[in-house]
Amino acid sequence: MGVGKSTVGQLLAERLGVGYRDTDEDIVAAQGRSIAEIFVDEGESAFRELEKNAVRTALAGHDGVLALGGGAVLDADTRALLAGRRVVYLSMDVEEAVRRTGLNTARPLLAVNPRKQWRELMDARRHLYEGVAASVVATDGRTPEEVAQAALDALELKEA
Repeated sequence: MGVGKSTVGQLLAERLGVGYRDTDEDIVAAQGRSIAEIFVDEGESAFRELEKNAVRTALAGHDGVLALGGGAVLDADTRALLAGRRVVYLSMDVEEAVRRTGLNTARPLLAVNPRKQWRELMDARRHLYEGVAASVVATDGRTPEEVAQAALDALELKEA
């Protein structure tokens, strides 16, 4: 959350000359409401099911850059679908995350105590992100353009 995956994903897609797709945007478009509203109205488990289906659909029909929501890797089936793909994990430290997301109500998992909740989320998820990633790119103190270039460099190194 807040790492810049949408912005960096779009830049990376432009540099690679491919399409860009974001599964969070797919969910919002299909549901006609925000992710925060889905969380409030139906709960996290209902959202995660929508997310799982959105990722499966996107992976089956999109060959470009795909941005996944921060919780997508919680699902074992999704992690299996990502196996063998060129996945880049964009990382950042907790202070940077809080600066970027603050108390943003559009991020329901960080609504109460962002620092504490971010640490808990990362403690629970970091190994999952790293487990599916072919490359890890730190975003701290970098512009989106610098992160996109680092991701491109990491992907090219993996191909070589």
